[in-house]
Amino acid sequence: MSRPTSRNKELEAEIRRLPDLSLAELRGRWKALFSNPAPLSLRRRFLARAVAYQMQVEAYGGLSTSTRKRLREIAAAVRQGSTGVVGTRTIRPGTQMLRQWKNQTHTVTAVSDGGFEWNGKTYKSLSAVAKQITGTSWNGYAFFGIKRSPPGNKNAAGPRT
Repeated sequence: MSRPTSRNKELEAEIRRLPDLSLAELRGRWKALFSNPAPLSLRRRFLARAVAYQMQVEAYGGLSTSTRKRLREIAAAVRQGSTGVVGTRTIRPGTQMLRQWKNQTHTVTAVSDGGFEWNGKTYKSLSAVAKQITGTSWNGYAFFGIKRSPPGNKNAAGPRT
């Protein structure tokens, strides 16, 4: 970890003072940082946090382009009523997962609608299948040993569609 510079220390001290500012002062800081007035509905505590965040963005940089894009995708999906958009791990239809549990091998197949077929029945999630197999709640990805691709290798999971 890098040593704190005097600039970092000044920024930290300025951020620590934000909760002590008046509402008018916080609104002034907001206007200076965001170039528009703060919404009247925002409470002091949120204003202070948002101002602190924006100060850090200006000092150190903000979110990456890919993160901003993903957040826009999630927001658009939520506006359209989708609830399954947050999890980004996808398993291609036809993929089979094997798991041995209590001396019995269980085979689960990913189906085209995003669900999973096991013993002739379709489930919405791997966690639901794992619960049927074990009788207790499990994270389905953990139960079947599915891991995320390494963070340093963007192509490890293959091309994205």
